[in-house]
Amino acid sequence: MRDYSDAKAMAKSLRAGLKQQGVEVSHARSLELVARQFDLPDWNVLAAQISDRPEQAQLETKIVIGSAIPIIRSFDGEKARAFYIDYLGFMVDWEHRHSPDMPLYQQISRSGCLLHVSEHHGDATPGGRCFIPVQQLEQLHGEVQARDYPNLNPGLEEVPWGLQMTLTDPFGNRLTFCEQRAAATKP
Repeated sequence: MRDYSDAKAMAKSLRAGLKQQGVEVSHARSLELVARQFDLPDWNVLAAQISDRPEQAQLETKIVIGSAIPIIRSFDGEKARAFYIDYLGFMVDWEHRHSPDMPLYQQISRSGCLLHVSEHHGDATPGGRCFIPVQQLEQLHGEVQARDYPNLNPGLEEVPWGLQMTLTDPFGNRLTFCEQRAAATKP
């Protein structure tokens, strides 16, 4: 949602929208109209408020923080591939090694879920846990049930916030896939 710091962009949008409706207004008039939308007497008062706003506050309104990407500790690239790619259906986006004999660091993904899997000591603690929101959990459950993976037969669990399935990877990390109820996702 725009605030008064976006007044010039709002005036430009207003002017363009009015022009499409056959109403011509000057740029100055559109600035005055925007000032009135903020219950201010004129553009000069609004412009003064914009210039009085601290620079740091202006920067903070532009900051966008994306979703966190968990780093999952792995000890063996082949076992990680068998679990995450072959069994869970993720795909490798990219891999990196500083040299052929160095530990593997990779990004894997599946329909918007990103995970970093690292063999580097200290990148993450073995035995960690990730909570992964998912839609169509029963379909995902059916997929993994149909694949042959030794010693793993995950079930579905009904919990107050939804339906979930928890899997443990070969390195002791737990992944909880959860189809949340709408009430559980509201802030």
